[in-house]
Amino acid sequence: MKTSIGAKDIVFPTPVFIVGTYGEDRKPNAMNVAWGGICSSNPPCIAISIRRQRCTYENILKRRAFTVNIPSAKYVTEADYFGMVSGKIADKFKTTGLTPVKGDKVDAPYIQEFPFNIECKVIDIFQISEHTQIIGEILDIKVNDEFINKHGLPDIDELKPLLFDPAGSRYHVTGNAVEHAFSAGKAFMASEK
Repeated sequence: MKTSIGAKDIVFPTPVFIVGTYGEDRKPNAMNVAWGGICSSNPPCIAISIRRQRCTYENILKRRAFTVNIPSAKYVTEADYFGMVSGKIADKFKTTGLTPVKGDKVDAPYIQEFPFNIECKVIDIFQISEHTQIIGEILDIKVNDEFINKHGLPDIDELKPLLFDPAGSRYHVTGNAVEHAFSAGKAFMASEK
């Protein structure tokens, strides 16, 4: 048995993306964006959806660049605050004490204290009702050294990125791995022969 809950903006898991931009006079800004994810492998691209009235929207249109910063659980208070206050009325970096760092590849700041930072240049923009979807080509990813595994890639278990629960309005962290991708399903492939 299943219960229909209707059309809603719920999917699990939803990443917590803190989007970094520069505004007027190169003032750094950051916004908590829950609607986003990878949308292309080649070139590697990420999509974020924000409303037109947001300060971040204006900043992205002017500079054609943004960063996606993924906080660990340690920074849940700062991440939540970035989604509660507009950059039009507050200096979020001054309030939180976090450090904006100029991106190496794009004209946007990343957040030094957050362990995973993605630098993106805008390649496309789509209007979807009240939200605008912005596609950014990933030009670089920076990861704190302590979260790099033996293969030179980020270790999700060590990083413990924040996740957002849109149904319960709560933050979570990743749990235990269940199985290896592109491996577990091989059991069915063997039975096809």
